[in-house]
Amino acid sequence: MSLLPSMRFAAALCALWCAAPSHAAGDLRSWGGGPTPALELNDIAGRSHRLADYRGQVVLLNFWATWCTPCREEMPSMAQLKKTLAGRPFVVLAVNVDEPESRVRNFLAQLPLDFPVLMDPGKVATAAWKVRILPASFLIARDGRVRYALTGELDWANEHVVRLVSELLP
Repeated sequence: MSLLPSMRFAAALCALWCAAPSHAAGDLRSWGGGPTPALELNDIAGRSHRLADYRGQVVLLNFWATWCTPCREEMPSMAQLKKTLAGRPFVVLAVNVDEPESRVRNFLAQLPLDFPVLMDPGKVATAAWKVRILPASFLIARDGRVRYALTGELDWANEHVVRLVSELLP
């Protein structure tokens, strides 16, 4: 039984996406998307987080989902980056895109994270940040402006990435 052309295209696209190598630091592109969008979401425990509250810190804002293999694979390197920069004004915020809280809790039981996991039911923040492909990440400088953006997986513990993030720190 042959696949319909659209299903064949989707299968080929998925194969290409899944086979793509991790991005290098050079794939972090300078932000050209205008002013920094607002962000106000609750974390998995129900605490409110506003991006404005993190002014004075460098923020790695990552949009992800549990079903996204590259998203899951880059999480440990984000935790490692946070550990490498411990004691410096750096924070990771992981925005889960429109999944049930129970699914996210099950994921976190398997891979505990030491940074806030924010919930975006209805994809309001995802739309505001114009995220269309996961994972999507943004590096926000201490002044609250987005400096770099990336669509796709990245090894955040890579020495070139650590150096680039460190350049945004005091």
